[in-house]
Amino acid sequence: MLQVAPPKPRAKQRFVLRRRFEFLGAIVVAALIPWAFLRWWITDATFDPFAYHNSMFANVAAICLALWIRISVSTYPGIRGGQLILPAIVASHATIVTLLLLSRLPYHRPMLAVGFGLHLVWAYAMYFFVQRHVLPRIAIVPFGAVDGLPQIDRVHWHHLHRPDLRDADQCSAIVADFAAVPDEWEAFLADAAVDGRIVYQVEQLKESLTGRVQIQHLSENSFGSLAPTNAYMAVKHLADFLWAVAILPVALPLMALCAIAIRLADGAPVLFRQKRIGRGGQEFTVYKFRTMRLVSDLDADDRQAAMTGDGDVRVTGLGAFLRRARLDELPQLGNILRGEMSFIGPRPEAHVLSTWYTAEIPFYRYRHVVRPGISGWAQVNQGHVAEVNEVHQKLQFDFFYIKYFSPWLDILILFRTVKTILTGWGAR
Repeated sequence: MLQVAPPKPRAKQRFVLRRRFEFLGAIVVAALIPWAFLRWWITDATFDPFAYHNSMFANVAAICLALWIRISVSTYPGIRGGQLILPAIVASHATIVTLLLLSRLPYHRPMLAVGFGLHLVWAYAMYFFVQRHVLPRIAIVPFGAVDGLPQIDRVHWHHLHRPDLRDADQCSAIVADFAAVPDEWEAFLADAAVDGRIVYQVEQLKESLTGRVQIQHLSENSFGSLAPTNAYMAVKHLADFLWAVAILPVALPLMALCAIAIRLADGAPVLFRQKRIGRGGQEFTVYKFRTMRLVSDLDADDRQAAMTGDGDVRVTGLGAFLRRARLDELPQLGNILRGEMSFIGPRPEAHVLSTWYTAEIPFYRYRHVVRPGISGWAQVNQGHVAEVNEVHQKLQFDFFYIKYFSPWLDILILFRTVKTILTGWGAR
């Protein structure tokens, strides 16, 4: 008699890495803690218990709504999941506040504001923690363009050998190239979906896990899908200018200290100027604090001189510190005020390097469709690069940024930029 193997138990995660823990933690951090702290802190006669409790329940409702939005809108792991955090939380709290206004119920504005801020901090903290500690186990249907998946790290890949759901019971999801799946495997994927399993299309999953858009076979239609939103581009340009003006009072004294330190340590000049390529392929002069020694007999190869390698002997001791702390970038506030750069965007390349890359790499000039930035998606994922093979990968990061060009991705880059500044990662 044929023995049928019993189904394997589904893969389990530690409780602290599950959605349930994130949800319960958000309730405590963003609803209960503000409720307890502000109740103790506010002791005057204006205190309204009804408004106070309404606000606590409103924060709880916003937390529930935000989690539901994130689960409903996208199930992709990795980068694309992180993009949903800010819009989901903003939308949920705005919705609940609107309902409070329409219902004319009393509410406590400080508690709603504190709850929103703590909810945002908790969600991003959990996102970065889970990204570091959770390795999803994903089953691969062995047909089509799936050969490159095992090269993507931080995932346990499981190769399926037969269309049997029991072989994928230890996996959190299944990935397939839908254009190359045989009939019996199509039925398997349909059964998986009916069984509540997550099924990914291979290209979308690659983008989500790597944060890169594949560029080997970009067509005209692909370029159209990568076109950034003009409305957000205009809003971002205005926001960059306003933020630069707001930061100047703090940045100017810090820039003065950096300039004095460079002058005392290595003499003049204090600033480094270089021609780089910006939006629309237009050339502009970028400004940075000088971090390298002045060398009169540089190699005649301008391309090599424009690159900074690991352990570059030209970098001064003070310059190495300025690079690690990203303080050498402060003069680029002037480039932002002049409309040549943004805070977030693909890094502008030196003219000589851009000319070389354009000749060597297809589609390279397309990255000039948006303003270059002080920090960018490639920088927080890859660090500093110079060689053509590294630039090809960097271009994939840049295209991912252009394809998903949005305030939510900019916020994610901002958080990661803070991390790189604190760790000094990626500096040369």
